[in-house]
Amino acid sequence: MAEQSASLLNQLAKDLPEGLVVDAAWLDEHGIASNLRAYYVRAGWLEQPVRGVYKKPRGELRWQQVVISLQTLLLRSAFIVGGRTALELQGFAHYLAQETKAVYLYGREKPPTWLQKLDLPQRFVYRNSTALFRNDPVAYGIDSLRWGQWDWPLTLSRPERAYLEMLDELPRHESFHQADMIMQGAANFSPRRLQKLLVDCRSIKVKRLFFFFADRHRHAWLKHLDKAVIDLGKGKRALVPGGRLDPVYLITVPGDLDAVS
Repeated sequence: MAEQSASLLNQLAKDLPEGLVVDAAWLDEHGIASNLRAYYVRAGWLEQPVRGVYKKPRGELRWQQVVISLQTLLLRSAFIVGGRTALELQGFAHYLAQETKAVYLYGREKPPTWLQKLDLPQRFVYRNSTALFRNDPVAYGIDSLRWGQWDWPLTLSRPERAYLEMLDELPRHESFHQADMIMQGAANFSPRRLQKLLVDCRSIKVKRLFFFFADRHRHAWLKHLDKAVIDLGKGKRALVPGGRLDPVYLITVPGDLDAVS
């Protein structure tokens, strides 16, 4: 038994990267049953951030490590970082007036329940990616950046997709002002990616908001978008109680948002 435990522990040291987390099911798949897990925890070889979640007992746990663990080790469902969080990671943080308090995760299935039990400064917000886009992931819509001292790959929405995901949060969870500021700094958006994403997008609200903000800032890529093949729906959309109606896109926007930047 001792030899088997030592062999499994040596294998665990190779299979579980330092800083990443796994769950009980992952350990079961690697031959480490509940009694052996309990022994490893008592011996200090593993620690439990929350019940049923394990990591090597070194270093402070950060949200990026949790997400990378979901994306690289716990592959039962694919998640990407999107929306505001992805924009922050790709150079738009100075347009977003507050520190990271919510990490937006997009996927087809809900993440594990233990995610919300972790003692982290941030909370995780899950969104069903298929509710916003017909095809997931959309070609050209996701990317990967290297994070941390081990250069782990963190999969996230490209800025074009992340911006549409952020618009989906208006007006309840994001502000018109910050969405406008991000569009102001979006000179390098790719029209090819935008065209594919906008055609694929299910949300009339998001598409109308996108063109509303895009028209305000008139970046060079705007003239390369074929609006005629993008379904903008019909009728008015009341987004802001008491707001003014934009006559072009028939959405209500805040009255103090100037018509011209």
